Amino acid sequence: MNTQERKDANLAQAERLIGAAVAEDRPDLVLLPEMFTMLSEDLEAKRANAEILPARDGSNAPTGAAYGLLQRLAAQHRIHVHGGSLLERDGDQFFNTSVAFDRSGREVARYRKIHLFDVVTPDGKQYRESANVGRGTEIVTYDLEGHTVGCSICYDMRFPELYQALARRGAEIVVVPSAFTLQTGKDHWEPLLRARAIETETYVLAAAQTGSFANGNRTHYGHSLAVDPWGHVIARASDKVGFVTARLDFDLLRDVRARIPVHQHKVL
Repeated sequence: MNTQERKDANLAQAERLIGAAVAEDRPDLVLLPEMFTMLSEDLEAKRANAEILPARDGSNAPTGAAYGLLQRLAAQHRIHVHGGSLLERDGDQFFNTSVAFDRSGREVARYRKIHLFDVVTPDGKQYRESANVGRGTEIVTYDLEGHTVGCSICYDMRFPELYQALARRGAEIVVVPSAFTLQTGKDHWEPLLRARAIETETYVLAAAQTGSFANGNRTHYGHSLAVDPWGHVIARASDKVGFVTARLDFDLLRDVRARIPVHQHKVL
């Protein structure tokens, strides 16, 4: 996606892309990028468009359009939808949060980004994600029709210990919705994703933002990828808005794990 400042237009873009993917490839799982709902340098505007998610005990209803859209599309198309991430409001705090839904539109997972992007990139731009959102604390997996999906978001991919923790919890797929910068992405995006797949022997699926936003002041690398457990890239997006599809072969996954049984050799 190429998310901009208008949330309604971004949601329309997501709905259009999901509809096209369903019509063309009939996927079981659709993954959106990080912050698919809105990208802006206007902090107050972003917070005004944040969403309050339903309480775990069901004591309140969601307040935002994105949550309802993801629910509806999952049920309408009978697919699993992993909603990239959105800005969640919880009281006075904000979080970079993924929400996933099953084929009935039922929420099955909620993950708050653990590692926050506080860096100065090679082109001199500063990013201070922790100034705007809180840090998640929970490692999250969920079941997708007998296969375990592990949750991560963007900058998390630089921390292999999170992926090892997901592998210990049985992950066969790890999702990485992202908004990776152009400066870091051109050198690090693919090597990091392939490394995470190889060392955990999982499928790694990474949906990315592409192109510029904030009047051209920020540019994302794009190149959404799917990587198999041997580290091969099995799908890659072009430099444009769109979608790619990959078929996951779990016989291959079991074969890789049998040939190099790293899960049996761990000592730490």
